[in-house]
Amino acid sequence: MTQTSENVTWLTQEAYNQLRAELEYLSGPARTEIAAKIAAAREEGDLRENGGYHAAKEEQGKQELRVRQLTQLLEHAKVGEAPTESGVVAPGMVVTIAFDGDEDDTMTFLLASREYASSDIETYSPQSPLGVGVSGKKTGEDAEYELPNGKKASVRILDAKPYQG
Repeated sequence: MTQTSENVTWLTQEAYNQLRAELEYLSGPARTEIAAKIAAAREEGDLRENGGYHAAKEEQGKQELRVRQLTQLLEHAKVGEAPTESGVVAPGMVVTIAFDGDEDDTMTFLLASREYASSDIETYSPQSPLGVGVSGKKTGEDAEYELPNGKKASVRILDAKPYQG
């Protein structure tokens, strides 16, 4: 998944389907569930001191924010092809890099937006300094990116393969 300057987000068909399913759940069954929680908490009495009511309302707010985020994302989404086994770093790829060419100091991450983020693998945005630096590079090539302190860092691309989820 990647975003361009025109605010278009490119998604694989699989990612689009996954996000669409999440939106449908949050817009339907999840709304019904949270409304029932709020109604049950409201029946408990004084709303000023009702922790269950306030927690349910906060959960509802977070859920509605996610619905708006997904709606906007999917409105501007373009469905494209999944990355190929070309060895070229692109969004949707699992990338292994070595810092400053040191083959022992490595890191593996998924180059994708936060919608792909999971606890299985660290995720870096294609718009992050590291993401911009490695995008388009091939396995074996060096890349440079800017650190938050303004200094430059270099890495070597050791591997780039499509994310298998």
